[in-house]
Amino acid sequence: MQLLMNPLTAPVADPAALEALAALYAYPDGVRGGRPWLRANMVSSLDGSARLAGLSEGLSSAADKRIFGVLRALADVVLVGAETVRAEGYRPARARKEFAAARAAAGQAPAPAVAVVSRRLALDLSAPLFTEPLVRTVVVTTEDSPAEARRAVAAVADVVVAGERSVDLAAAVAALAARGWTRQLTEGGPRLLGGLAAAGLLDELCLSLAPLLTAGDAPRIAYGAAVEQVRAMRLESLIEEGGFLFTRYVRVEDGPTGPAAG
Repeated sequence: MQLLMNPLTAPVADPAALEALAALYAYPDGVRGGRPWLRANMVSSLDGSARLAGLSEGLSSAADKRIFGVLRALADVVLVGAETVRAEGYRPARARKEFAAARAAAGQAPAPAVAVVSRRLALDLSAPLFTEPLVRTVVVTTEDSPAEARRAVAAVADVVVAGERSVDLAAAVAALAARGWTRQLTEGGPRLLGGLAAAGLLDELCLSLAPLLTAGDAPRIAYGAAVEQVRAMRLESLIEEGGFLFTRYVRVEDGPTGPAAG
């Protein structure tokens, strides 16, 4: 793996090593204004598709999976949409021995929790995500979610109610932070990422760019709610391996913003 651009804060000599990648992708010390740091990790084709044959797996690579694992190993919680859980066959995050000491020193659980955003609660509660997690899975839902389904979910997961008819993502992020989970990671899917971006909640985007042209009608990495104010992002690091580009962007606090194109 070749480092094409060093991050401004932590130059890395050997980005192929897990330790170097962990330093490259380290969360910032403290939190901005008392708020947690929410990063997204997504993969896209050259023409903007977030899926190939209906899944993100087809756009991935060995290096992408390596970075995926490091980002999970650094996080307190992984926030993901129910549609992605169903489509991708989500399993609980696993503990990794390479990060065990660092997580213990940081006061983290052996693995991050997974928090699923679901309004309808159409979830397979017999899946390993609910029966085998190291840290109890959390389901974020709404006040008007089906009562019977909510009771069933509560038997196997922690339920967080955020919003009345649609999930209030700001309230969801705050509720996760109230549990001490300030190092937050979202893996989408595109609708959830679009909602987080529209709500101004996204601090960082780690985007893997696959050297593929796919065309078709797959969604881009973020879609749905319109962003009222376009947010500037600053490139922090860029890695290349096998034609894949692995970018890391952080939001520019006082940088230029403007109205989204109508």
